[in-house]
Amino acid sequence: MPNPPRLRVAAVTATALLLASALAGCGDDSEPEDLSAQKLDWKDCPAPSRAEGGGDAPSPLPGGEEWQCATLKAPLDWAEPKGDTIGLALIRARASGAEDKRIGSLVFNFGGPGGSGVTTLPAFGSDYTKLRTRYDLVSFDPRGVGRSAPVECLNDLQLDVYFEQDATPDDAAERTALLDNTKEFNAACEENSEKMLPHVRTTDAARDMDLMRQVLGDDKLYYFGISYGTELGGVYAHLFPKRVGRAVFDAVVDPTQSSEQGSLGQAKGFQLALDNFAEDCTSQPTDCPVGDTAQDVQKRIAKLLADLDRNPIPGIGQRPLTQTAATNGIAQALYSKDFWEYLTEGLEQAYDGDGRVLMLLSDSMNGRSESGEYSNIAAANISVNCADDKPRYTAAQVERRLPEFRAASPLFGDFMAWSMVTCTDWAVAGAADHPDVSAPGSAPILVVGNTGDPATPYEGARRMAEALGAGVGIEMTYKGQGHGAYESKNACVQDAVNGYLLTGRVPAAGTVCS
Repeated sequence: MPNPPRLRVAAVTATALLLASALAGCGDDSEPEDLSAQKLDWKDCPAPSRAEGGGDAPSPLPGGEEWQCATLKAPLDWAEPKGDTIGLALIRARASGAEDKRIGSLVFNFGGPGGSGVTTLPAFGSDYTKLRTRYDLVSFDPRGVGRSAPVECLNDLQLDVYFEQDATPDDAAERTALLDNTKEFNAACEENSEKMLPHVRTTDAARDMDLMRQVLGDDKLYYFGISYGTELGGVYAHLFPKRVGRAVFDAVVDPTQSSEQGSLGQAKGFQLALDNFAEDCTSQPTDCPVGDTAQDVQKRIAKLLADLDRNPIPGIGQRPLTQTAATNGIAQALYSKDFWEYLTEGLEQAYDGDGRVLMLLSDSMNGRSESGEYSNIAAANISVNCADDKPRYTAAQVERRLPEFRAASPLFGDFMAWSMVTCTDWAVAGAADHPDVSAPGSAPILVVGNTGDPATPYEGARRMAEALGAGVGIEMTYKGQGHGAYESKNACVQDAVNGYLLTGRVPAAGTVCS
C-alpha cells in the first residue's frame, strides 16, 4: 500500500481512545439508532476527488455493471454519538451470484493508514472475482481520508518542498532544518484540520465499521484487511468480538510493538527486501545492470545515495532527485516483486545522472500525480499514526538509537530512525503504546504472513495471531516476496483465503504456501 514520507509506512502501531476500555464493555449498545437505521443512496461513482488521488471514474465491472458509491453518516465524536456527523465515502460491487447464495458484504481496508478504499477496490476488483460470487465487495475512505472529511495540511507547492528536505541530517544545521520542517507540517495540520485531528484514531474507524455493518444489513462483519487494515481489523475484533464473521488479515502489522520498535522492524524488512532484490538480479542468466554481485549492488546503491546527499541529479521538471526521494523510490519498488524491473531501470538511469524513474516511484509513494497535485495520504497517515501512538521522541533519543538502526539497515536505518520525530510536535496526544487486539469469543481470523514482506515483517503475523487469542488467530505462511500474499496470485494462498471466506473452511494452523 502507499506509504508516507520518510518511509513511515503501514507497520506503525495504533491503539485505543482513552475511553476505549470502558466503551468496549458497552460497545454493543453505543450506536445511535437514527444512524444505524439510515438508508444508503447508492449511485454511479464520480471521478476520484483530489484528496483521493484524482483520475477517472472506475471502469465498469465485467459484464457491464457499474460500481456504486454512497455516503454513510457517522458521528464526528464517538463519545458524543448524537452530536455532529461526518460523511464516509463507500463503494461497492454487487454480488454476481445467485441471491440465495449471497453471504453479505465483504468489507476491505487496503492499508496506509491513509489509503483510499474507494479508489483502491476498483483497481484490484478483478482479483476478487471469486469472492464476488457470494459477497457484495465493499470498501471505504476511512475518516480523515480521501472523500471522508479529509485531513488537510500543506498545499501542493509546500509539499514539493517538504518532500525534498534532507530526512537524514548529518549535522546540527540539517537536524534543525528537519525539526523545523516537521513542526511546520504539524502546525499546518492543526491550522487546517483542527476539528478532525482528535477523531481519526483507529478505534474511531473501527466503530465506523460496526456502524457500516449495521447499515449494510449484516449481523456479522465479513472483512478483508491488508497492511494497516489488519491493525484496524484487530482493533475491531477487540471492541466487537461477537460481531466478527469470517475475516482475513494479510500483510500483518505487529500489534505488540511501539512505534520505535515498528520503525526498527521496517528498517530490517526493507533491508531484507533489498537483499532479495540484489540476489535475484545477480542470479539471472543475463548480466545484472546495477551490480556484478549482490554485495556490489548494495555498495553501488549506497554510493548513489551518498552522492545524492551532496549533489542531487535532475529528476522531473524543476524537481531534483534528492537522497530522500531516491530512498523513497527504492522503497516503493520493494513493495512488489513486479516492481523490481522498474527499480533496476531507475537505478541504471540514476547511475547515468537521470533521476526520472526513481522520482516517479517516489511520487507514487507520496501520493503526487503527474499534474503536481497530491492526495491527502501523507496528511492522513501522519494524523492517524500520531493520534494512535503515545510515544513522542526527541532528536537526542533518535541519535542515541542510530547505531542500532544502522546495524539493521545501512541504507534505510537513518531514514526510519529520524521518522520517529514525526509526531514530536503533534497537537493531539497519542492514545497508547500499541493497540489492544485481544478478541476472546471472536470467530476465527485467518492471519497470513509473507516471509519476504518489507513493510510488515513476517514476525508480525505470529504475534498478531497470538495477541488475538487461542482459537481466534489462525496463522498461515507464504514464502514469497513483496507486501502481502493474496495479491501475489499464489494459488495456494488464494485457495485458502477464498475457501475460508466463501465456505467457512478454516485452513489448518501453520499452513505453509510457497
